[in-house]
Amino acid sequence: MPSAPTRRLLAATALAAVSALALSSCAASDSSASGDGEIVWAIEGANLSAGHMDPQTSQLDVSSMVQRAVLDSLVFQEADGSFSPWLAESWDVEDDGATYVFRLRDDVTFHDGTPFDAAAVKANFDRIADPETASAQAASMLGGDAYTGTEVVDDHTVRVTFSRPYVPFLQAASTSLLGFWSPAVLESSADQLKAGGPDVNVGTGPFELTSYTPDQEIVYTRNDDYTWGPDGGTAPAFETLRVEILPEASVRLGVISSGEADVATNLPPNLVSEVPDDVTVEALEYPGLPYSLYLNEKYGVFADQRVRQAFSRAIDVDTAVQEIFFGQFPRAWSILGATTPGYDASLEDTWAFDPDAANALLDEAGWTGRDADGFRTKDGQRLTARWIAWTPVPDDRAALANAIQSDLRAVGFDLQREVLEPGAYNEQYGPKTFDLTDWGFSGVDPDLLRSHLQTDGFQNASQVSDPALDALLDEGTATTDTEARNEVYREVQQWNADQVAIVPLYSPALISAVRSDVTGLTFDLYGRPLFATASVG
Repeated sequence: MPSAPTRRLLAATALAAVSALALSSCAASDSSASGDGEIVWAIEGANLSAGHMDPQTSQLDVSSMVQRAVLDSLVFQEADGSFSPWLAESWDVEDDGATYVFRLRDDVTFHDGTPFDAAAVKANFDRIADPETASAQAASMLGGDAYTGTEVVDDHTVRVTFSRPYVPFLQAASTSLLGFWSPAVLESSADQLKAGGPDVNVGTGPFELTSYTPDQEIVYTRNDDYTWGPDGGTAPAFETLRVEILPEASVRLGVISSGEADVATNLPPNLVSEVPDDVTVEALEYPGLPYSLYLNEKYGVFADQRVRQAFSRAIDVDTAVQEIFFGQFPRAWSILGATTPGYDASLEDTWAFDPDAANALLDEAGWTGRDADGFRTKDGQRLTARWIAWTPVPDDRAALANAIQSDLRAVGFDLQREVLEPGAYNEQYGPKTFDLTDWGFSGVDPDLLRSHLQTDGFQNASQVSDPALDALLDEGTATTDTEARNEVYREVQQWNADQVAIVPLYSPALISAVRSDVTGLTFDLYGRPLFATASVG
């Protein structure tokens, strides 16, 4: 089973005591005494308004994070990686993982009064699987082309089937990406879910979305009827969760410091030392694919494996990550982070900074000439790669990009970087008319590599197409034995270490600051705050 992410102390001045955090996490409030309080949560959230209010169709972490308040799941994943009942009271796994039968609670209603039942499960899963929904990440987590359908056995029993064993399904079914919108909304307003708003983003969760001002705030109001939370959870002990959308990290620091916000997330490491002493700081290292560079091997110079290998060896990753992130984020060695099941620790220290090796590889690849600016050339062409980045870019990642460009210039490699608005970015990302791009991707199950490396993977920015690798990734979804499954993903990681389709750089953590008047706040395995058990004041 997946393990909980690592909790690490960031700065003594921030008083990020793990013991204090553990106490607050365990101090779940008695919701029978629900009050009228308000928790203000400051988030980055810059791209929510660009059609990312629906986790069933968005790949942005922030979409899943904020909509967890309204979206419940079939099962809940505990801190130790095990699964416990939520909307499903119990379940059976049949046919070696090709069939899942869920027996549902019979006392759950959506915020609009519609009953939650087997038909609601089918409506949501079939919507996710429908190609017209364009539900890339959620559809992949629903098994992709292996999903064969959801059958209503009776009002409160549902059977989900796959054409082959699909082992990651329970983990996927615990996330908000496979959470449930009201069938009434799916029938009348499904096209409005991306834009979001009251009476549109209607779920069964502990909070109801009651107000939304794009790029400013989302207001969630307590669902007083909530009695079906995981581990016996009931209605929250406070009435209003006000989400303030503040893209600038310094502004989020300001509002948590002044008391205008009770919780702030996505704080960068360089600001942690400025958090007041009476505010607790927690950092949970993301499981999944570290922040990485994706080299497009079907477009431009990265078609040559030697150039890809040289690129990775020319970057002084250790120094850049240590200095820019103040030693708080570990340097990454593999395409799975160290807190992710199946991580291959044998890759550590296997591709250190080595400009001599990079130069030798580029010479071998034929880039032996030099132009007037000192960049390498071959057949009259400069060794150039174009990096497209999605705005907004945090200051620390901009500094990292500058360091990478400087390191590559030292070996004669001209790396040009373009920071693009989402529309302009997608114009190039769609047809893959770029040399490299960048992101990190959180996920508790190593199956996330399928979307990045399989030929038809929706995030295959490197344009990898390797039948043997495709078969290996399919084997990973169907293997039930934990050790055998880890071996599959070890082979995938070793493949990338040789082919260098992806260059992992560092493993980020979600850094949250919590004021002392908030108690009972818990965090999921991604480090995202869960407010259903919290209280304030």
